[in-house]
Amino acid sequence: MIANCLHLRTVFVLCSLFLLSAPDCLQAGWQAGVSKIVITPEDEIWMGGYASRKSPAEGVLQDLYAKSLVLADEEGNRVVMVTTDLVGIPRSVRENVVTAVIEQHQLRPDQILLNASHTHCGPELRPSKSTIYDLDPAITAQCRQYRQRLEEKIIQVIGKSLQDLEPVEVNYSFGRAGFAMNRRYPMPDGSYKNSPYPAGPVQHQVPVLAINSAEGNLKALLFGYACHNTTTGIMKFNGDYAGYAQAELEKLHPGTIALFMMGCGGDQNPYPRGEEKFLSLHGTALALAVETALQDIQPTKLTGAIESRLSEVPIEFAAVPDRAELEARLEDKNVYIRRHARLMLNHLDSEGSIAPEYPYMVQCLSLGDQLTMVALAGEVVVDYDHLIRAQIPEKNLWIAGYSNDVFGYVPSLRVLKEGGYEAGGAMIYVDLPGPFAESIEERILGEVHKLYSDLEKE
Repeated sequence: MIANCLHLRTVFVLCSLFLLSAPDCLQAGWQAGVSKIVITPEDEIWMGGYASRKSPAEGVLQDLYAKSLVLADEEGNRVVMVTTDLVGIPRSVRENVVTAVIEQHQLRPDQILLNASHTHCGPELRPSKSTIYDLDPAITAQCRQYRQRLEEKIIQVIGKSLQDLEPVEVNYSFGRAGFAMNRRYPMPDGSYKNSPYPAGPVQHQVPVLAINSAEGNLKALLFGYACHNTTTGIMKFNGDYAGYAQAELEKLHPGTIALFMMGCGGDQNPYPRGEEKFLSLHGTALALAVETALQDIQPTKLTGAIESRLSEVPIEFAAVPDRAELEARLEDKNVYIRRHARLMLNHLDSEGSIAPEYPYMVQCLSLGDQLTMVALAGEVVVDYDHLIRAQIPEKNLWIAGYSNDVFGYVPSLRVLKEGGYEAGGAMIYVDLPGPFAESIEERILGEVHKLYSDLEKE
């Protein structure tokens, strides 16, 4: 009898010591699940990113992936963050994925974030490019079939990550990488050339989430950077520097899944560029920045509630061309202006009108009491990173671009007034009528502030 009592007392003491020594977030009940799936095209289909390409892909240099990370707090509030080695996430892809995930897993749209690395060596999956690139119908069909398979795979990888949920500790820290540089070089005539501009604004911060299992194993790494994935334009599928960084981190940490989230890199390029050797060099530089962040002796542990908000705000176009103007453009010397005009005329014929504004998607995630993530749609220029940090009094802020709907460039007011490719010149390559109005920055920042304030009230 005495022996049994002593045994029970020993068990009670040991259990108490374990609970006292367990990490705070494990006591709070945070969980995480992660999974990845190969999304490399099975066929050598058309590649997205460069309008100058004249033929389909010529093989695979590196597999492409979709990866899903799920975080859940002690109340069961969840967020799903999906990263992809793709040039973009078309709105239709997000809509189809979200519809299925809501039905299968009872999540809300605001709990799902889809991000594209914007590699220019991935498959073309945007429907409008069939006209812009003047693709053969057979190639267009290939791209459509790939898009359908992609949606199925993203739905699948989300499901697997939800099945993988287990108790974890989540830490936030950040490093820095210096190969991103502003690419808007001001010329004497007032124009802007795509070239290294070291005096221009950048964001070299590399935010990192380290997810450790209850056993202390590094389960997943989520990291970000604000820079185009345009190191090369080779004809083989690969994830560019972001793909190489993920591969390097998974090599350094066997059993870990590394996920890359694109930042506000709309006007940022990796330099030097143009040669295949720079893929691994930039990838290694970014991986080392993540490794540096992991050596932070006082990382920020994420605890508390997970909350999410998602909304759309209308951003206006400066002008919408009428039929006569579009028909006149069909005679332009620039082949892409002609093709864009044809695309807009097709839209007029099918829809009856061209909308004067675009429904812009803004998402905010409160990851515990310590970190806020803002996810913006489109190819967001780096100004938005700095502008949002200036208006939100948050020590730990993670700002992502290229999220949920990658439809084209999102200029700041400064960039819009300066003009150039990101300001509106690139509009001839997308299915939108023309440059945005000067109200764009105010509209987007206002919506970010609204969602952030709503989260703060919780």
